[in-house]
Amino acid sequence: MSGRIGVLTSGGDAQGMNAALRAVVRTALHHGVDVFAICEGYRGMVEGADRIRPLGWESVGGILHRGGTVIGTARCEAFQTRDGRLTAAENLVRHDIDRLVVIGGDGSLTGAHVFWQEWPSLVGELVQSGRAAADAAARHPHLGIVGLVGSIDNDMFGTDMTIGADTALHRITEAIDAISSTAASHQRSFVVKVMGRNCGYLALMGALSTGADWVLIPESPPDVDDWERVMCERLEAGRRAGRRDSIVVLAEGARDRHGKTIGSSYVQKVVEERMKEEVRVTVLGHVQRGGSPSAFDRNLGTIMGHAAVEAILAAPPAAEPQLIGMRGNRVVTSPLMDCVEKTHEVARAIAAGDFEKAMGLRGRSFGEAFRTLRTFVRAMPRAPEVGQRSLRLAVLNAGAPSPGMNTAARAAVRLGIDRGHVMLGIVNGFAGLAEGKTRELDWMSVNGWASMGGSELGTSRKVPKGGELYAIARAIEEQRIQGLLVIGGWSGYEAAYRLSRERANFPAFGVPIVCLPAAIGNNLPGSELAIGADTALNCIVEAVDKIKRSAVAARRVFVVEVMGRNCGYLALMSGLATGAERVYLNEEGVTLSDLVTDVESLSRGFREGKRLGVMIRNENCNLVYTTGFMCALFEEEGGDAFDVRQAILGHLQQGGDPSPFDRIQASRLATRSVDFLVEQASRGSSESAFIGLQGGKIQLVPLEDFPRHADEAKQRPKTQWWLDLRPIAHLLAQPGPGASTKPSTAS
Repeated sequence: MSGRIGVLTSGGDAQGMNAALRAVVRTALHHGVDVFAICEGYRGMVEGADRIRPLGWESVGGILHRGGTVIGTARCEAFQTRDGRLTAAENLVRHDIDRLVVIGGDGSLTGAHVFWQEWPSLVGELVQSGRAAADAAARHPHLGIVGLVGSIDNDMFGTDMTIGADTALHRITEAIDAISSTAASHQRSFVVKVMGRNCGYLALMGALSTGADWVLIPESPPDVDDWERVMCERLEAGRRAGRRDSIVVLAEGARDRHGKTIGSSYVQKVVEERMKEEVRVTVLGHVQRGGSPSAFDRNLGTIMGHAAVEAILAAPPAAEPQLIGMRGNRVVTSPLMDCVEKTHEVARAIAAGDFEKAMGLRGRSFGEAFRTLRTFVRAMPRAPEVGQRSLRLAVLNAGAPSPGMNTAARAAVRLGIDRGHVMLGIVNGFAGLAEGKTRELDWMSVNGWASMGGSELGTSRKVPKGGELYAIARAIEEQRIQGLLVIGGWSGYEAAYRLSRERANFPAFGVPIVCLPAAIGNNLPGSELAIGADTALNCIVEAVDKIKRSAVAARRVFVVEVMGRNCGYLALMSGLATGAERVYLNEEGVTLSDLVTDVESLSRGFREGKRLGVMIRNENCNLVYTTGFMCALFEEEGGDAFDVRQAILGHLQQGGDPSPFDRIQASRLATRSVDFLVEQASRGSSESAFIGLQGGKIQLVPLEDFPRHADEAKQRPKTQWWLDLRPIAHLLAQPGPGASTKPSTAS
C-alpha cells in the first residue's frame, strides 16, 4: 500500500471522537502521509465528491473541547449492499486512499471488516467495468483498516473503555446528583433511565457512583419472579432507616429473567402502587451523548488516534483489520472481528438467558462492581452469622484533601459492617488518632458520602514521631483496633510506613495496615492512578477551556500553573487534553534557553496569524523560573505581538465533588482493602500493604517495599507510566510540518 489515509466517524456520535480525529490527522501528517476526511461516515464514502476532502494541520485545530464529530456521522443503508460498497471503493481509489481509520461502534466496525474482505474483488470489478484504470487498481491491491471504538455504551470487547463512555457517565452522575437533592427535599422516588442498549455499564456505574438505591441491568435481571415486591420492600426499608429519597437506575436494555422488557413507566407504576407515593421518571436520553468531552475521553481519543496511525503505517499488506484498545493505561491491539464477535456473544448470552456467561464476558471489574453495589443498596447490613468473629477495623484520612476520600470511606464502612465487623472512624488523621478522636460508624452515618467532595472524617498531613507514636500505640490498644485503612496521600504513606518500622518498639503497631491512594497529584507509588487525580484533571481542563476562549478574543498568551508539587502528571495530562503549546514539568526541568526558544516560537506564531497561546506549568517545575517570571519574560520579549496573563488555579483543583471515575475506583480499591484487612486480621497477621491500579488490575505491594518504589526526596514514584506520553503531547501541539506559513489559531 502506498496511498493516503481516510478517516471517518460512523454510527452514533460519542464525545472524544474529535480528539481521536485530531490525533489521526496530525500523526499522519507528521509522518508525511496525506489524510482525507470522509464526511458523514459511510454515506460520504458512497456519495464521494466533496464528502471526501483533504485535512491539514490547521483543519483540526480548536476541536478538542467540542462534542460530537466535526466531520459528521450518518447511518448508511447503501453501504450494507455490495453495490454501495463497490461505489465506495471506486471513490477511495479515485482519491488514492487505501488505508482507513474507522471510529465507530460494533456495526460500523463490522461493515469495515466486510469491506476489507471484499476489497480485492471490488477493485477487480471496477477495472472490468471500466470504472477504474488498471494502473490505479494496481497501486491499491489491498485495503488497510484500523478501528477505534467510539461508543458511549462501553460495550465493546477488546478495550477497557470506549471513547465517549466516561463523558456519558459524567452526564448521568451530574443528573442523578441533582435529582437526589430534590428527591430528598420532597421524600420522593425517582426512576432514572439511561442509555446503553444491551450493556448495563452506564446504569451500573452510574448507580455505584451516586449511591442509588436499586439498579436494573440486562446482564443480571432480578433473580426472583416477584422482583417488584423485593425492590419496593428494600426501598421502604431504606426510608425506615432514615433515607429521604429513593433512586432507581434503569438501563434501556433491562429485562426480567423471561426476556420481558422492563420499562421506566412500569417501574414508576409499581413503586407508586406499592409505596403509595408520587414517583417521577427522568429519561436522560441524548443529553448523555452531548457536550464537551471529559478529560479522560480527550486523552483516550488522542492516545488511540495516535496509536491507530502508527499501527496502520506499520501493518504489512493485506494485514487483518485491527482494533486499538486500552488495557489499564496501555494501548493494546487485537484482531477487529474477534472483538466484534465476542461483543455479539454477550448479546446472544442475554437473549438465551445465560446471564452468568454474560456477566463473565463483561469482565472481572464489571462483576465486582455489581456485587459491591448489591451490598450498598441494602437498607441495613446483613445479620452476623452465628459464631462469626467480629473484628474492629479503623478508617482514617491522611494528607491533603482529595475528592473521592469520602467515597472510599463509605465503601469500606458499609462493606465492613455488612460482613459483621465494627468500623471505627478516626477524626483528623494520625493527629486525631494520637488524641484518641475515634468514633464507631454505623450504616447510615456514611449515607450520602458517595458523591461528596472533601473529607467528612477530616484529615491532616501529620507524620507522627516521638511521643506521638506512643499516643497512637495507646489509642490502638484502648480502641482494640485490629486493622487500619489509611486513605490519603504521601504523608499518610510515610506515617503508615513509620508505624510498620516501629513495631519492635510498639507492639500495638503489629496490626495489618493498608494504604489506599488518594492524592490529586497522582504521586503515590504502587498505583498508576490515585483517587482524586481524575477530578482535579477535569477541573483544570474546564478552566483552561474557558481561558482559551478568553485568549482567542484578545491575542493573548496564558501561563497556567497547576498543582502536583514535584510530580508533573496534572500538567502533562491537562496539556494533552487541552492542546497546550508547551508543558513544563519538574521531571524535565526548565532552562533559560528553553524559555528563550519558547518565546521566539510564540512571537513568530503570533506574527503569522496565531491568536492564542497556552503554556501549562507544573508548580514546582523550577523554583527560580516561577509563573510570574515566565509571564514577565514572555510579555517583555513578545512586544506588541501578544500580551500575557497568568492563571494559578490553586485549590480549585482540590475542590468539588469527585468525578465518576474517582468514585468507581475508590469503591473498587476500598472493597479490596477491606478484604485484605479482614484476611490478615483473621489470622493474626501484621502483613501490611499499599494498594493500587496497575495495568488495569488491582495490586497489593508490601508496605515494607515503600522505599524501593518511592523517590522520597521528590515525593513521587520512581517509575511514572504517563511520562511515555510526552512525545505524543509534543507532536500534536507543535505548529506542524511546514506550518510556519500559517499556524493554527488554536491547538
